[in-house]
Amino acid sequence: MIDSTASLNPVLYAENAYRKLNDFLADNDPTKIFILVDGNTHEHCLAKFMQRLESNPETEVIEIEAGEEFKNLETCEGVWNALSELEADRKSLMINLGGGVVTDLGGFVASAFKRGISFINIPTTLLAMVDASVGGKTGVDLGNLKNQIGVINQPEMVLIDTQFLSTLPQEEMRSGLAEILKHGLIASEAYWEKVSKLDELDLADLEDIIRESVDIKKNIVTRDPFEKNIRKTLNFGHTLGHAIESYCLTHPEKKRLLHGEAIAAGMILETYISTQLQSFPKDKFENINQIIKGIYGQETFSEDDIVQIKDLMKFDKKNERGNINFVLLKDIGKPVIDIVVPDELIQKAFDRYLSN
Repeated sequence: MIDSTASLNPVLYAENAYRKLNDFLADNDPTKIFILVDGNTHEHCLAKFMQRLESNPETEVIEIEAGEEFKNLETCEGVWNALSELEADRKSLMINLGGGVVTDLGGFVASAFKRGISFINIPTTLLAMVDASVGGKTGVDLGNLKNQIGVINQPEMVLIDTQFLSTLPQEEMRSGLAEILKHGLIASEAYWEKVSKLDELDLADLEDIIRESVDIKKNIVTRDPFEKNIRKTLNFGHTLGHAIESYCLTHPEKKRLLHGEAIAAGMILETYISTQLQSFPKDKFENINQIIKGIYGQETFSEDDIVQIKDLMKFDKKNERGNINFVLLKDIGKPVIDIVVPDELIQKAFDRYLSN
């Protein structure tokens, strides 16, 4: 079992990833391998992955239902029961083949089963490649509250194979792009300029951007693995974004939003707040607002929606002593953490978001 205080384990790409995986299986000889998939990755990704295994270890496939609404303790219990029935032991290995729900839930299941078995993440969505699979955060939702139950525990390795992206619908690619845009806003104006013009890039460019985005996140997480300070910057756009995502998830009359779609709205709102509290340049806000809305469009929120979204923010994991703590920007690449925002300014941000 990996010591979660250790440095991050390798993120590996393409052919090198599969060589390292097969070397790991040969060296460690797990008693059984359990491959966790959802319905989508079972259909589109599992066969491609199995073809890359050189050895013939005893493998079992465990399938969960696809979707954020199944990222809960009930699903975990089903996987734990399956592991027990299939006689998993502490030398078993779990391979999480899927998007963020699979890697988050699978990492948590592995970390808790028999007090911890090893796991490997193989993200198959753009969002999971640049965000969910890296950094050791595992966990599930509690009702409509995002990621309330979980632990920080590192996978043995992360394998990124961009060929899996060919299986994704366009909206899932856009969802992943939101986290790439976020990395630009918190880390580097040059990177933001590059990734905000993704419509001009081809797949080869995208592979390089995924590596750069992963490196940005790895650099931050390595310096602060347990989110005491700088790692909080990765939550830019998420204080309001997670609340919007949770609200839409549990209100059938609202349009269901993918994670990245909700975070896109959250980034506009929190950049506007930054103009008011951190003197973020207003011309840059207008540019960010235009670019993000150009990609994701503009959501609609009634006054009642906004009241309930604001109420959900009190469950954000960054909060302390009853204060809702935001990550804001002094400028692109210059984030600040633990900023308390007045309620009336949050309302003003929604008004600005809805104005055009």
